Amino acid sequence: MNKLISVLIAGMFAASAFAQAPAAAPATPAPATAPAKAEKAEKKEMKKERKEEKKEMKKERKEERKAAKKEGMEKKDGGDKKDGADKK
Repeated sequence: MNKLISVLIAGMFAASAFAQAPAAAPATPAPATAPAKAEKAEKKEMKKERKEEKKEMKKERKEERKAAKKEGMEKKDGGDKKDGADKK
């Protein structure tokens, strides 16, 4: 019985020492998070660039449509005047 009690007490001491020891596993993932943060920042930057490009393209298309509409109006006005001048 004394041996059993002494083994149990020794086991308790071993368990408490193991529980208090710093875990080595968290030290390994910490460097892994740095590249993940860098990747995340890179993705965010790329997304921002794409958004800016999209805005620029939209603005260009809008200007092209305006120019095309303006040209169409000029052609219509110019064509009507010429036709009217020919008829008189």
